[in-house]
Amino acid sequence: MFEIEYEFREEDLIHFNEIQFMRNEDIQNNIRKNRWIVPGIMGLIGSFYYFYYGDIKSSGYVVAIAILWALLSPKIMMLDLRRQILKNYTNKEKINMFGSYTLSIDPANPNYLLEKSPSGKHKMAWSELVRVEYGKRYVYIYISLNTALVIPVETVKKGNLEQFAEQAEKMIERFA
Repeated sequence: MFEIEYEFREEDLIHFNEIQFMRNEDIQNNIRKNRWIVPGIMGLIGSFYYFYYGDIKSSGYVVAIAILWALLSPKIMMLDLRRQILKNYTNKEKINMFGSYTLSIDPANPNYLLEKSPSGKHKMAWSELVRVEYGKRYVYIYISLNTALVIPVETVKKGNLEQFAEQAEKMIERFA
């Protein structure tokens, strides 16, 4: 029987959502536009102040704000994203989501991935799972294209995560 036990935390949820956010092409295009178009327009305004009025001080302020906008706006957007992620969940949902998880692959019941979480016990059919993906500090078992079981490497308490992930990958392929 393959089994792992790990702790799922707020920072893990935020990390997964940030990755999904960074993979979305539409959102990335909007960030690029916001990062370069707004400062470009501000640079034109600063140039206008300098060349038309000869006001180097005002022009310098506008250009400095444009540069700060280009450098800081993506970071501010990510901070806002983190705030919005946590705001989407009620306290009860957070209690049911964060905490100790146990995932097991039982040879006696090979059709399901068994999950024991703060919200209770669940069975997930291998045929419904999408894939296993490896990150630097995480292993993701995708339930759908946008939803995954996020397993942080550093919080694994019991079991061998590498062997478990390999076996999960084999089971998903077998039942696909």
